[in-house]
Amino acid sequence: MKGGRKNLKRAAEEQGLTLQEGQRVMQVVSLRGSNSIEVLDADGKKLLALFPAKFQKSMWIKRGSFVVVDAGRIEEAIEAGSKVACIVTQVLFYEQVRLLQKSPEWPEIFKVTSTEESNAHPQISNSQAAEELNSSDDDDGLPPLEANTNRNRPAELDPEPDSESD
Repeated sequence: MKGGRKNLKRAAEEQGLTLQEGQRVMQVVSLRGSNSIEVLDADGKKLLALFPAKFQKSMWIKRGSFVVVDAGRIEEAIEAGSKVACIVTQVLFYEQVRLLQKSPEWPEIFKVTSTEESNAHPQISNSQAAEELNSSDDDDGLPPLEANTNRNRPAELDPEPDSESD
């Protein structure tokens, strides 16, 4: 294994993470391709960030992940007309995010979004889900599905016939 990847993985496994001068925590909004991602900063602005090639086969990110970016020259890049405003320096894992959420360095906007996401998807009870499946409103005028005659169906056994005997 090359020294660069070994050091990259060693740095990712560190538990204690402190942000240096010019670094910010941002949330991944979307993946754009060609090593560029769209991130949301603490002010609520969406920016393009460069995901360096050294991370390509060793770390993966998805929407909602948190990354540390080098944000020292964001204003200069925006004024110069550059589309890419910052560079990802580290991908944060679950344990690192939990530790940072307890520290004062964690942006307030991400505290609000994490609680909203957990409340946004309330659990649907089984009876409500069954009613939605049985409703015929979503047929859209289509004929009913026919049984597949290409397969043998196992015989359904009825343990007690419904016969009333005295």
